[in-house]
Amino acid sequence: MKLFKKIPNPREIRQNLGLNQLEFWSKVGVTQSGGSRYESGREMPKAVRELVRLMHIDRIDLTKVKREDLIVAAMLKAQHPDLYKSLKKSAKVST
Repeated sequence: MKLFKKIPNPREIRQNLGLNQLEFWSKVGVTQSGGSRYESGREMPKAVRELVRLMHIDRIDLTKVKREDLIVAAMLKAQHPDLYKSLKKSAKVST
């Protein structure tokens, strides 16, 4: 999925997940009233769109991602690109 891609209907995503506005928007650091404005058509900043994509579409729990994990992934990609590609391919197949 392309980073910062437009999210056409955040309300529909929220409703499909069975979350109220507070539950949905607080996970990405947005107030309920701010989320309500985005659901009514106000433009979402790129950072908010990306957080919504990661948390609610890709279902990545960002509270569990550690800085060290990102560093290890970057090192693996730089130092062992073939292994990185193989692991990435395996991860896609298993999800």
